[in-house]
Amino acid sequence: MNAAQASLSLLPRLPWPLPALAAWALAWLVWWLAALAGAPAALALASGLLAGLVVALVMPGCQGVWRRGLAAAGFPLSAFAQGAASAWPAWAWLALLLPLLLAYPLRAWRDAPFFPTPPDALAGLDRVVGQPQRVLDAGCGLGHGLRALHGLWPQAQLQGVEWSPLLAWAARLRCPWADVRRGDMWASIGVGSWAAQDLVYVFQRPESMPRVWHKACTEMSAGSWLVSLEFAVPGVTPHSRLQLEGRRPLWIYRLAARKPGSTAAQHGR
Repeated sequence: MNAAQASLSLLPRLPWPLPALAAWALAWLVWWLAALAGAPAALALASGLLAGLVVALVMPGCQGVWRRGLAAAGFPLSAFAQGAASAWPAWAWLALLLPLLLAYPLRAWRDAPFFPTPPDALAGLDRVVGQPQRVLDAGCGLGHGLRALHGLWPQAQLQGVEWSPLLAWAARLRCPWADVRRGDMWASIGVGSWAAQDLVYVFQRPESMPRVWHKACTEMSAGSWLVSLEFAVPGVTPHSRLQLEGRRPLWIYRLAARKPGSTAAQHGR
């Protein structure tokens, strides 16, 4: 490990979206300090842009193009909005924020990125797992994953669970052939339970995957499948891995029978 890597390893690993908020806050702080010191407007703006970009590139928790892009883009977008709408009253900014919170509650930010499943992201999955009859999209958002699953198994009993009431409502409209319910995907009873599923599909985030694996091992039966787009379960060997050229990897896990005395974390390894 070189000096740069050693320095980066000392940075705190904050849960998403805190790294993005840190990048935005630091960029504004640098801009304000530069302006306070009498720097020209262009130089102050460039300083803020550079500070936000550096944090987006080095901060643990900003892995991936989308997260880095969001972290880096927050300052310039907000600076533009401030300049373009500086006369707006404070309540107008709150009114713009409320629909976002309704569509994507703060609790949901801890679970998954709000990025849709590409239409062909699951191509070839049916050749690996066969024909599951009961399939769940845990954290289904607007239903992009449900549509991809329906394309593979139009006769399967497709279910979706989504914490956001607005997104769950929209997913029901977009996927009338699926049973979409609003609820907590982490719950062990009710709509959040995975016990009856032959296959559970998730598109979460790296920090969520140990929890996903624990839930699958605790609730799902032997022979059932856990499928994760892009993010692998740390320390667990997958049954298979699919990846189209230029696309996100698809990690496929098959649940093994529980052994006496084994823990949920060991189950299926």
